[in-house]
Amino acid sequence: MTLASLDNEPSSRDRILDVAESLFARRGYAGVGMKEVADGASLGKSSVFHHFKSKAELYSAACVRILGAFEDRLLRSLAEGGTPSVRLERCIGDLIDVLVAHPTHARLLLRSLFEDDDLPQDGPEGAAVYGSIQNIMGPMAKLLREGMSAGEFRLASVSHVLLLLIGPIVFPFASGDFGEQLLGKDVFDPAQVRRIKGELLDLVRVGLSAPNNAREE
Repeated sequence: MTLASLDNEPSSRDRILDVAESLFARRGYAGVGMKEVADGASLGKSSVFHHFKSKAELYSAACVRILGAFEDRLLRSLAEGGTPSVRLERCIGDLIDVLVAHPTHARLLLRSLFEDDDLPQDGPEGAAVYGSIQNIMGPMAKLLREGMSAGEFRLASVSHVLLLLIGPIVFPFASGDFGEQLLGKDVFDPAQVRRIKGELLDLVRVGLSAPNNAREE
C-alpha cells in the first residue's frame, strides 16, 4: 500500500461514523448497539469507546456530521450571490444534492427529529446537535427576512416557513419503499431527483412570491 493510498484511507473515527450512520438510519437509536458498530467498522469495542464515550455521543456526532455538511454547502451556496429568490432556490437545490450524494443522510435526519428524547437536551450531545441546527437555520432565516424586506417574498412567519421547508427537502429522500411505490421509480434516480427539485421550487415560487412580484411562466 502506498503513502498516497494511506492518505485516502478513512480514519477510525470516520469509519465508525459511517457505520453508525447507516445503522442508525435503518433502525434508529434504540435498535443499534455499540458492539455492532464496532464489528461493522472492523474495530474492537474499546476503539469505539475511545472515540465516543457513549451511544448518545456517537448518535449526536453522526447527526452533527450530516448537519455540518449541510452548513458547509449552504454557506458556499449563499456566498455565490444573487437576489434572495435566486439564493433561496440555489440553496434548496444544493441541500437536496447533499442528500442525494449521501443516501442515509435524510433518513437519519428525519429519525433524529422524533428521536431527540433519546439525547439529553441539557447535555453536550443535545447542545451539539442544537448548535448545528442553529448554524443552518440562522442564515436561512436571514435570507427569508432579506427577501421579505426587498419585496421579493410575501410577508410571512419566518420560523413557520423554515419548518415547512424542512419536510419537502428531507422527506422524499428518507421515504424508502413508500417513495418508490408512490413514484413507481427509485427516488434517487437522476430523473426523479430533477423532478422533485422542479416541483418543490415551483411550490416555493408560488408560495413565497409577493403579490406584486408574481412570476410569468
